[in-house]
Amino acid sequence: MTDAALFASSPAAPATQTCAHCGEVLRGLSDSKFCCAGCAGAHTIIGAAGLASFYRRLEERHARRPEPLETDFGGHAQAIGDNQASLELLVEGLDCAACVWLIESLLARNPAITKARVHLSTRRLSLGWRGPVQDANAHAGLVAALGFRVAPYDIVAANAGDDRDSRDLLRALGVAGFAAANVMLLSVAVWSGHDGSMGEATRTLFHWLSAAIALPAVAYAGRPFFRSAVAALKAGRTNMDVPISIGVVLACVVSLHEAWAGGQHAYFDSAITLLFFLLVGRYLDRRARGRARHAVRALLALTARSVTVVTADGSTAPRRVDALAVGDVLLVAAGERLGADGIVCEGKSSLDAALISGESVPQAVEPGTQVFAGMVNLGAPLRVRVTAAGDRTLLAEIVRLVEAAERGRSRFTAIADRVARAYAPVVHVTALLTFFGWMLLGDLAWDRALLVATAVLIITCPCALALAVPVVQVVAGTRLMRSGILLLSPTALERLAQIDHVVFDKTGTLTLGRPELVDSPADPETRRRAAALAANSHHPLARALLRAEPGVAPLFDVVEHPGEGLQSSTSRLGSATFCGVTDAIDDGRSELWFAETGLRPVRFAFADRLRPDASRAVAALRREGLAVELLSGDRPAAVADAARAVGIDTWHGEVKPAAKAQHLAELAAQGKHVLMVGDGLNDAPALAAAHASLSPTTAAEATQNAADAVFQGDALQPVVEALSVARRASRLMRQNLALALVYNLAAVPLAILGEVTPLVAAVAMSSSSLLVIGNSLRLGVRPPSLRPSSPQQVH
Repeated sequence: MTDAALFASSPAAPATQTCAHCGEVLRGLSDSKFCCAGCAGAHTIIGAAGLASFYRRLEERHARRPEPLETDFGGHAQAIGDNQASLELLVEGLDCAACVWLIESLLARNPAITKARVHLSTRRLSLGWRGPVQDANAHAGLVAALGFRVAPYDIVAANAGDDRDSRDLLRALGVAGFAAANVMLLSVAVWSGHDGSMGEATRTLFHWLSAAIALPAVAYAGRPFFRSAVAALKAGRTNMDVPISIGVVLACVVSLHEAWAGGQHAYFDSAITLLFFLLVGRYLDRRARGRARHAVRALLALTARSVTVVTADGSTAPRRVDALAVGDVLLVAAGERLGADGIVCEGKSSLDAALISGESVPQAVEPGTQVFAGMVNLGAPLRVRVTAAGDRTLLAEIVRLVEAAERGRSRFTAIADRVARAYAPVVHVTALLTFFGWMLLGDLAWDRALLVATAVLIITCPCALALAVPVVQVVAGTRLMRSGILLLSPTALERLAQIDHVVFDKTGTLTLGRPELVDSPADPETRRRAAALAANSHHPLARALLRAEPGVAPLFDVVEHPGEGLQSSTSRLGSATFCGVTDAIDDGRSELWFAETGLRPVRFAFADRLRPDASRAVAALRREGLAVELLSGDRPAAVADAARAVGIDTWHGEVKPAAKAQHLAELAAQGKHVLMVGDGLNDAPALAAAHASLSPTTAAEATQNAADAVFQGDALQPVVEALSVARRASRLMRQNLALALVYNLAAVPLAILGEVTPLVAAVAMSSSSLLVIGNSLRLGVRPPSLRPSSPQQVH
């Protein structure tokens, strides 16, 4: 949440450009602080002038009767400097941006709180305050008093909680679906009998059979909504689950009354079907947020849990990463991951630096080289003097960047949600006016007036509206899957349709991400002797040389000098310096030199090949009016060559992860909707920060989890295909929403007049749903794909 949204209720805050309730960016020139009537109403309950009094009541109640906590949070808080402390909490029960707004806004009322930031995707509350660590329980208890369950933030516990909640939702979804299908069969029989072919006793029996199936299912499947609603009401607030729970319970109560009185109409089918659709949406939402959480956890998993410290007397001792201090000396063994940022003070080796540069070629290090947490030592042992540890490392900064980007993205609201904000209040007010109108003007008993009002609610049950977006997503997802593209976010299509600027990473994205031999000595025997030496190393360049000369038997008695090369009794393979070359020319290519006793050293040059259709894909994007640029952590010379080869005019080289995310933020500030296409760990913050993002399936797990979609194969055509399908899908979504709203505008007046029977309502709702589905299926027509061409290469 932006600072403007967080302190929107403060008189001293500047004029905000975001909604004071949900944080969505306001459009137009309206003086309203809210993006819709729904947000304005929710904010009025406890916001603005009411927020201060609500906080005082909450604090007074918490002082009289503190919320029981499951743990002592003082033991998990960290002292920072003089009279400062911080705590990371896992908050259970976060459902939407309104929950984030509530927690942050109320904590901001406490003058001791210096930081309160909630990450909706990861459910992580970062809390900072002035005072001792013992105050942790008081601050955590205040969050618990709002009806949320809090615990110390732990990756393993968070994963276990996510799995448990997902299983519960899936079971509830299965029960609701099974019950809805069976109750609907009974309802169809009742509707068909309205022509007089079904007797009253049989109809009543079917109503009671429906009740026997629906009521237990509602009690079980509705628990996620009921528990959340009860917790909110106990805390003296409301949330989105309160009206849902009231509506479902009301439908069941009216239906029971009808069954008891032998009435013609019962609405058990509507209650359980409504729950089923709501559970589908909630489960998909949880799955989408789960992918965002996995992006952060995959990055956190790169942090070493413990390291080996060299003590003052030269001995070694294990130590937790969070206990490291600046100046400590670490012993980093071969194959070990660095646990802190630092400077190499002893030893030579090569490190996997893909996290920082995105390049697959290992980085040679020696005394004086700066290294970062998350890098892997591939060679000889190193001693590293710590310059930053814990949450001050570059890896921790990347995690914060991804979390911050996911915070912003989690506020992105899908089309159907935006329509529902205005749609739901109008429907509820209409039903209420219908109830009072029939009682006062129609001279009906309260139960009959309530029945007509409930009929209004049921006929306006947004079946077609609920299908308007998901059906298009399913059709689009199926078509994209046939093209090797898998969507990971439920709002990816809408955001992809808005793209006007595309940013590519180089290595592994614009290129294939693996070095290939492009220049070597003409003598085949020389190449085979060099390959026999290379067979003793796992270095990417040695592997590339071996791929170019397959079937070569490795030499024996070979010694590897970490960061330098390989040596046998008669030859050397490695860097120019290692092979005694003093006149080497740097042409931007990766290279290996091969020196044999008595012979002049020869050079093997390697290049990363561009994807087969990279030039045509870039040209296709530009024909669609999209701006294209290249952003890479590689050397400027290599980035320039790649940009020139594919026809990209704007490029940037040697860009660090934080700078990539910052560059995308600057583009967004200019009003551009940016698509980021990347594959490296260093691209994860930029992928999360972009308006939409794509990643190849060869990317690191953390990178794929941060992306909105992944694509298979060596071609870039899927990027063009994804944008094309998304634009058509966006048009169809809006058409479907228009069809659904037209249906409701026609059906509501008839329902208000009491002229709509359940059979007519069923036919009308089914017809509108079929119309929406038929319109969505038009997206399945797929134009021919681009044919692959021969691979290009880039230095």
